[in-house]
Amino acid sequence: MAGLLGGVGCLACAADSGAGGRHPDLLLVANKGDHTLSIVDPATGRQLAPVGESGETGHEVAASPDGRRAFVPVYGSAGVGQAGTDGRLIDVIDLEKRTVVGTIDLGKGLRPHKPVFGPRNGLLYVTTELDDTVTLIDPVALKVLGSIPTGRSQSHMLAISSDGRRGYTANVSSGSVSVLDLDARTLVATIPVATMVQRISISTDDRWVFTADQTKLRLVVIDTATNTVAASIPLPGLGFGTTPTPDGKGLLVALPALRMVGLVDLAKMRVVRTLEVPAAPQEILVRPDGALAYVSCDASRQVAVVGLKDWKLERLIDVGPVDDGLAWARAD
Repeated sequence: MAGLLGGVGCLACAADSGAGGRHPDLLLVANKGDHTLSIVDPATGRQLAPVGESGETGHEVAASPDGRRAFVPVYGSAGVGQAGTDGRLIDVIDLEKRTVVGTIDLGKGLRPHKPVFGPRNGLLYVTTELDDTVTLIDPVALKVLGSIPTGRSQSHMLAISSDGRRGYTANVSSGSVSVLDLDARTLVATIPVATMVQRISISTDDRWVFTADQTKLRLVVIDTATNTVAASIPLPGLGFGTTPTPDGKGLLVALPALRMVGLVDLAKMRVVRTLEVPAAPQEILVRPDGALAYVSCDASRQVAVVGLKDWKLERLIDVGPVDDGLAWARAD
């Protein structure tokens, strides 16, 4: 396992400089239970501030490329496919001032969910579930620029290729993945993969897209060259959030019912390690240097910090209730 877990360095984190100075690298955690965003110093594991969101619950969060702001879509009062209110806002949070400084109004209730910054153009892409679209936003002017149809209902999560040209949505109830041309703002294909799916990620080389089947113990693997299902990775339990390791060799997967995180060897397409974490792991974020992974555990009000070099639980970070979405705000 040295090839998957070894060879990573340690990223030094600066001390907290306070609201008046440039902040250090920060871990951001969306807490669905109390409508807050936890701003965490990852060096100490200390929550610097919980920032209240306007409106109702935000499930996910994205940090701007310069690390100065966070964008939290306000989803509404229910889970995907459930009855409840329909959010229409995206909160903008200044991470130095630690306060909401702006709001993007989508004009109607769309249940905005997963925000992702385009790596090439710097635009913010947000899944807008009730419109079967991904909405494009100018994150500086805080204006809606347009939308891209996904062709399927409940387009809940989004992954973007490293060149910023392709987007992939996990469409929960239709059990499909939509492929989007982000430049042309068009739907390229919809790929049926299962009865129901959840979450989505893309390999570091853009070769594979992964989504978790919610009716079978497996991850579905899509070949991005052909837009077809290429493989299935058996899991010991139902999978949920996934994310690749920066070296491209591994894929981390949350296993909520088992209270575990698994490591998939992508050369073998199978789970090779598991690790126990607190109840209901949801989303996984790998630190940019690849040394640590952060796992939101929404039944535990904690984020588990996993050492990827030695595959150990390093520490637990206390955050808000029903914590889910994660983002990393870089100081530079």
